Amino acid sequence: MERVRGPRSARRALGRLLEAVLASRAEANAVFDILAVLQSEDPEEIQDAVRACSRLFGALLERGELFVGQLPQEETVMAGSQGATRKYKVWMRHRYQSCCNRLAELLAHPSFQVKELALGTLMKLVQLEGAHPLEKPRWEGSYLFPRQLFKAVVDGLLSLEEDCSLLLSQFCQYLEQDDVRYHAMQAAADTVARVANAHPEVPLTFWNNVFTLLSAVSLPRQESDIANFYVRHTELSDKWKVTHLKEHRKAFQLMWLSFLKHKLPLSLYKKVLVIMHESILPHLAQPSLMIDFLTRAYDIGGAISLLALNGLFILIHEHNLEYPDFYRKLYGLLDPSVFHVKYRARFFHLADLFLSSSHLPAYLVAAFAKRLARLALTAPPEALLMVLPFICNLLRRHPACRVLVHRPRGPELDADPYNPDEEDPAQSRALESSLWELQALQRHYHPEVSKAASVINQALSVPEASIAPLLELTAFEIFERDLKKRGPEAVPLEFIPAQGLLGRRDDLCAQHFTLS
Repeated sequence: MERVRGPRSARRALGRLLEAVLASRAEANAVFDILAVLQSEDPEEIQDAVRACSRLFGALLERGELFVGQLPQEETVMAGSQGATRKYKVWMRHRYQSCCNRLAELLAHPSFQVKELALGTLMKLVQLEGAHPLEKPRWEGSYLFPRQLFKAVVDGLLSLEEDCSLLLSQFCQYLEQDDVRYHAMQAAADTVARVANAHPEVPLTFWNNVFTLLSAVSLPRQESDIANFYVRHTELSDKWKVTHLKEHRKAFQLMWLSFLKHKLPLSLYKKVLVIMHESILPHLAQPSLMIDFLTRAYDIGGAISLLALNGLFILIHEHNLEYPDFYRKLYGLLDPSVFHVKYRARFFHLADLFLSSSHLPAYLVAAFAKRLARLALTAPPEALLMVLPFICNLLRRHPACRVLVHRPRGPELDADPYNPDEEDPAQSRALESSLWELQALQRHYHPEVSKAASVINQALSVPEASIAPLLELTAFEIFERDLKKRGPEAVPLEFIPAQGLLGRRDDLCAQHFTLS
């Protein structure tokens, strides 16, 4: 056995061992020396050994010198009477298996260079094993892919203890290949199910790793785009599921459903909901299956409920989802924090869409207008400049609600009948009230807010005011806009301008004090 010492001597020794094994089957035992270096504690030695294994087993796969079929027990074959060639191939296949297992373990190595090299080597072996399968086809022309080896790669990336986001970003380049993406979706679903069943409390690190992988999966838009395969084939068969977009959608759907059915941390709810409407729902085979997750998220409250609105909007309008308490829950989301959350613009954009239907009952629209008006009393100017046109648009769309600003024969009210603590908009008595809050805001310290609140003093114009430019308005933008305004050059004042630090010469202060 050749001993390996020092980086350069180690590299040369590995090179000699590699050449010996490839040159003669009589030197096959030298594989043990190469595999032993994979167990080294020196990252550089490990990388040299990984490169040697890549060249060795890559060449053996291409030569067809590994056993093909269900791998038998090594001891049984070596003790039997089979020929030397069969014994060699079975023996070397076991060494290949040991190498792949160690490479999968190296995906958790402390050195990122080692992890990156191990990942690249495993994916190279996936490609070579796909081109030179180690399993026999079930029938002529059947589709073969090294699923077990690839599943070991995905399992290693979805670590329970370590954040693998950087390594996953390297893996994502392979997801552009249609076959890799298809099998990655299947492997991820299997790994999530296995880990969730084996651990009562799944670590947050695992869920974050899973989300990083799942969110990187993007399906092609049409079936003709499925033509980019990592494992080379002489020709593609229509009988292979991997060539059909419908099967990719099914795998995509199963992957996300297997992930979202578990109890996830609130931080992940937010991340999933942010991409739900653009990156998940359009690619599902049956988008309606997301109803349970979205309604569960909508019931959580706060910012998560705001984010769930987007997905629910798509399911309600495009897939005929029935949600009986939807508007009651939407009404419940209106609290003072809604003007300060990160997703304010998205919430009011969707709320505007949900309240755009002319078939909504007047009491419901009146409840939303009244709740918003009440919240406006304590809202910041940047929110008021958006919410005041929002309320006026509600009155334009629903003429029956204009009694909130003009009730010619209405009774004199000693108190506001509206009940802000009522959770059911039907019982809030908003339609019996008035929008006196808008009149109060006409005396707001900011002139633009006062002007926006004064719109109700005249008859509301028929075309609605667009709130799109105001949805993402910030206090900084208002401040910058005010600084750029040019006021009149001469402004009449009600006092005598000061002349000098101590006033005029005949002033009392100037008579008794002087500057020195």
